[in-house]
Amino acid sequence: MSFSLKLDRIAARAEELRHDLAAGASGEAYVRASRELAELEPIAARIGELRAAERARAEAESLLADPELRELAETELATLKDRLPALEHELRLALLPRDEADERSAILEIRPAAGGDEAALFAAELFGAYQKYAALRGWRFDILDYADTELGGLKEGIAEITGRGVFARMKYESGVHRVQRVPATESQGRIHTSTVTVAVLPEAEEVDVQIDEGDLRIDVYRASGAGGQHVNKTESAVRITHLPTGIVVTMQEEKSQHKNRAKAMKILRARLYEQQRAALHATRAADRKSQVGTGDRSERIRTYNFPQGRVSDHRINLTLYKIDRVMAGEFDEFVDALTAEDQAARLAAEG
Repeated sequence: MSFSLKLDRIAARAEELRHDLAAGASGEAYVRASRELAELEPIAARIGELRAAERARAEAESLLADPELRELAETELATLKDRLPALEHELRLALLPRDEADERSAILEIRPAAGGDEAALFAAELFGAYQKYAALRGWRFDILDYADTELGGLKEGIAEITGRGVFARMKYESGVHRVQRVPATESQGRIHTSTVTVAVLPEAEEVDVQIDEGDLRIDVYRASGAGGQHVNKTESAVRITHLPTGIVVTMQEEKSQHKNRAKAMKILRARLYEQQRAALHATRAADRKSQVGTGDRSERIRTYNFPQGRVSDHRINLTLYKIDRVMAGEFDEFVDALTAEDQAARLAAEG
């Protein structure tokens, strides 16, 4: 089916839905029609703009032969020369298959990898940078679990980031983040390289993942933490093991066993949902690996070089010499470039 014919069918379907609703559709039919029209309306409006621009181009071309109107027609055609391709590109992007998880909130998990204390310190800084990014975007950032070290580093940090389209923006952050700098504990000024792993999971609802209670082993124990923090005299900490997959989630941030269990289940559900998504998209990923990477936590995606003040994203070869601003939460330049690269790759795959 040609692109133009596809647009005509979408416009016709939107008009059909408007007619059905105006004719008095009710009950479930009304709900379905309203929902579908809400999804099609923005695209139909853009199609209307494209068709209007095409008509304006045809009219302007017809006036080129008129000496008195030729200059006006040429001006109009010069304007439309850029306008038409831009509208068509917007529509092609709008018609790309959507990841239904993009509009969801997300679970962020950060852990130090190679580099000992320095990795843990950078993990804490990166966790804070994402907290600032969430604030800049107007998202809610709730810490689900935060296990620190005696030096102020991070053993493991898990947060729930709530807002519209969080996963669409944050999903490109999954992977290995590398830091190059002179650690505070380094007496000879040598630059060390450390790594931190980041995982961003779309938040899952109970309807998305069915968890059989019989598949869970739940252990409770007394919480403990570095420097005596979070220590309780009651068995409030919870460890949930999902037996079929071997996924283990521990939670001790809250003093309430009930709250720790609820948080652990939220994380477990997100991990199982992401596992299902990974299996579903495995074939597609094998057929076409996007230039922005797989998002796998084993893949090095970005380097933060403090001596040179630069941050480099290796998936798109983008380097920014403003590391202080990035660590202050200004990730949008990377996210926008990664999104554009991903869209370009998917457009190319669509043909």
